[in-house]
Amino acid sequence: MATRPASGGGRWVEVAPERLPGFLTRFGERHGVLTWTAGANAPDDTAGSGDDAAGNAVERITVVAADGAVADCEVPFPPLRIDPAAPYGGLLGHVAADRTVGVLLVRRGGYAAGVFTGTRLLASKVGSRHVQGRTAAGGWSQQRFARRRAGQAREAGQAAADVAADVLLAHLPDLAAVVAGGDRRACDEVLADRRLAPLQPLLVSRRLTVPDPRQRVLLATPQQFRAVRIRIDDPAVPALAEPPTDRHEPPTPLG
Repeated sequence: MATRPASGGGRWVEVAPERLPGFLTRFGERHGVLTWTAGANAPDDTAGSGDDAAGNAVERITVVAADGAVADCEVPFPPLRIDPAAPYGGLLGHVAADRTVGVLLVRRGGYAAGVFTGTRLLASKVGSRHVQGRTAAGGWSQQRFARRRAGQAREAGQAAADVAADVLLAHLPDLAAVVAGGDRRACDEVLADRRLAPLQPLLVSRRLTVPDPRQRVLLATPQQFRAVRIRIDDPAVPALAEPPTDRHEPPTPLG
């Protein structure tokens, strides 16, 4: 299983929805009887047991084993409405749901928009516009280059917004969420287009890490946005050394 160290201790893993029941079963086999608590999604709420959290909308389910090991599960597409009678408060059913999700990817001059139900792609458009890379030259030449590059970036952003409007707004009544990925600043600039304002309430906070948008890259995004991100804290396992990489890069998804 691919892992990455978590800031403050433990490690992150990402588990596909269909593998989550087996993952938790094996976690219990290794560490003993499991209990769960629900983490509230509002600052004035408190975490509680399954019974105490009945009816609460939550963003995480924390599973604690008899030996003290912890699996803190972030709820994808929160909130989760707790069902105290269901395993783990209904987490398994929540993650397995086949939602209709819009995806917008933007990096430099490339862009892609798609609509998925579960892992099935319903509609998509992918494109690119040339945007020059940065240069170390100075003086007037540098200023002319910067203006040209800024103009190219604006044209690429406009093209990306056009594609997002064509693909995502056409499915707006069916969308449960919108996921953005690639360059955060470029995505935010595209989503600032007034036509895309109806997408803002559906935008999830977590962003996807992707290479330059291509059709194959778009097709692979359900592996990320459907995955359950879990922080494992196992006292019996020595802490992993922090690698010299970007701390914001997500762990490798389990597919």
